[in-house]
Amino acid sequence: MKKLDIRWPLAWAVLGLVAVHTPAQTSGPANPIQIENDKPGTTDWLLTKIKKGSKPPLYAPEDEPYDKGWRRRKEVEGYCSHTSIRAGETLDVYVSTEPADQYQAEIYRMGYYGGSGARLVQTVGPLQGAAQPTPQDGPRHRIECRWSKGFSLQIPKNWVSGVYLGKLSTLKTQGECYVIFIVRDDRRADVMFQCSDLTWLSYNRWPNWRSLYDNGPDPWGSSNRRPAYDVGFDRPYAIYWNGFPAGFEPLTNGSGEFLMLELPLAFWLEKEGYDVTYISNVDTHADGPGLQRGRVFVSVGHDEYWTLQMFENVTKARDAGVSLAFLSGNSISGEVSLLPSTDGRPHRVIRRVGGFPAEQDLMGSTSYGTGSADWFCTDPNHWAFAGTGMKKGDRVAQLVGWEYHGPPLADHEDLAILAGGPVYGWNGEARSGTYATTIYRVKKGNYVFNAGTCWWNLALATPPGFMNPPKRYFWQPDPRIQRITRNVLDKMISAPAVE
Repeated sequence: MKKLDIRWPLAWAVLGLVAVHTPAQTSGPANPIQIENDKPGTTDWLLTKIKKGSKPPLYAPEDEPYDKGWRRRKEVEGYCSHTSIRAGETLDVYVSTEPADQYQAEIYRMGYYGGSGARLVQTVGPLQGAAQPTPQDGPRHRIECRWSKGFSLQIPKNWVSGVYLGKLSTLKTQGECYVIFIVRDDRRADVMFQCSDLTWLSYNRWPNWRSLYDNGPDPWGSSNRRPAYDVGFDRPYAIYWNGFPAGFEPLTNGSGEFLMLELPLAFWLEKEGYDVTYISNVDTHADGPGLQRGRVFVSVGHDEYWTLQMFENVTKARDAGVSLAFLSGNSISGEVSLLPSTDGRPHRVIRRVGGFPAEQDLMGSTSYGTGSADWFCTDPNHWAFAGTGMKKGDRVAQLVGWEYHGPPLADHEDLAILAGGPVYGWNGEARSGTYATTIYRVKKGNYVFNAGTCWWNLALATPPGFMNPPKRYFWQPDPRIQRITRNVLDKMISAPAVE
């Protein structure tokens, strides 16, 4: 494969492709997301003391974790009682500090906020922490912490739906980590942003080689032929290490994959003024009718693991008139079941079941694993490319990755292939696969768009804390991908209303 030119032409700005967007849904009174983002933000949400005495980029050679496959910072760790929660309900946060130390929790809502990426909404503490035990393996190597509660948080009625990070900081040891939760609501909105937290959970190796992929002393040894571990939400998220995006990212400590692949989309959507409501994968599983309060359902980033109930609920939403935007890769690849915790709380554990036999019927294309490719325009006359200036054969360098979607495609008569081409390995070696970006229209007049790559959202925005893939392709947003995303979302929002 020839050397790639990854520079972004300055000509795009001259052509006016970065003009300010005023989506149709923002006319009239401001929506809750616009009102929220008029409030002052801050970058204080960023972790800066993950390694005592270190400074950004928070990486030192001795942190290289591949021989361990995991990384803990025991100074402070935590997890939450809920993946998502409504205003008025109570969230419990479980915290360990080792050695014992006082800590405080700063709660931030993630969004745009003038480019800072978050707003501080509440501070808790200082509180006295203590070292909590690392649990022993249960059945199927299940790890479930039974820590003493650190603090409770009744969600205020005025908190807007969104992804919230709790930044935990110890006073003496200067440890820092996140806990993460979603505040959901029940209102109608144009865009429903589904966090991919079942996939975050599947790759969580806390405390040591305890992900869905691990099998005893054989990391990555699990497959459909060898039983995988059960993995649960009742434990912290380790600092992310999975070989994806092929780097060790200390800033992820406690936040799963959200900062890596999902914050760029939330940042961009809220900057553009879209009316967004946020949910968890667990909400998609447990509240099928609730999906129909959104005009557009968005699968984000790396949305690999679904339950069969999720698949059925999203299919029913599509058939009822909800548009679907898969701004993601490797989506609906593995089927899991959601199980209760040992003490009976629902939806706290996942177990691998197998794969989905025909995910293309819903998404438009089929889910695959790793691969790398330039993204080539194949249908420039399609309305999705309006205003981009793209011609057939124009490309966005290395937009396809870490994992992708491609043929076989769905048998929908009006399905259009917007982009496609061969997939390569990370060293440029040819592979037999191809990727595809697709769109089709449903009988109700709604649409299903499938970007077909985990990295789509990285070309939309580079918020504070942005984590570039290893070969550094996305130094700044690509206005062509921004425009395509606007075109698709605006067309979906203006489609006939859900019945």
